[in-house]
Formats: sequence, structure tokens, C-alpha cells
Amino acid sequence: MLKKKKYLQSGFYCHQSVEKILKAYFWFIKREEPPYSHNLLKISKESGLDRQFNEKQKRLIDLLMPLNIEARYPEEKLSIMKTLDNSKAETIFNEPGVIVKWIQELMTQ
Repeated sequence: MLKKKKYLQSGFYCHQSVEKILKAYFWFIKREEPPYSHNLLKISKESGLDRQFNEKQKRLIDLLMPLNIEARYPEEKLSIMKTLDNSKAETIFNEPGVIVKWIQELMTQ
């Protein structure tokens, strides 16, 4: 998607990967269903993980937050797409793997 300059779709899937690992962490810590939400900040706050984020991770969450709209809120697509360029899309694409791996490591300690 990124190579084809489909930045919104690429960002949407990156959002999804982080959302799923945050929900897995929530389950790991609380042993209960995570909130029914696509809001990454809400999910991380309710699990307490937000207090462990470094500045780079916080910026990533902020970058990903609006990208959950791709399929859910099509009327918002155009305004979000205008904020994305190749540089920002590459950052969004490259960073989720780091946070996913970090959270996985937290769950194995």
C-alpha cells in the first residue's frame, strides 16, 4: 500500500496492528474484555500502558489516532488524506512494528 502511495490505507492497517496489541495487553493485565473502542489512547490509558510510553511512542499514537477512519468514516477520508505525504506515511508504516514488539516483550516478562 505504501509503495502504491495509498497512504491512508497503509496507515489504517498500521492503526489496526497497534489497536490489536493494545487490546491484547489490556487482556493480559486486566484479564477482562478490553474497551469496545478504536481509540488507542483510551485503550492504553485504561490498561495503564500509557504511563510507560516514551515520547516517540506517544507521538506514534498521536499520528495513528486519526487513521482508524479509513473504512469506518468515509466522509472523513479526504481531509485525512490531505495530511499525509510520503515522509509521514513512511514514519507511520515503520514505527508500529517497534511498539508491537515492545508490548509483546512486556507480556513475556
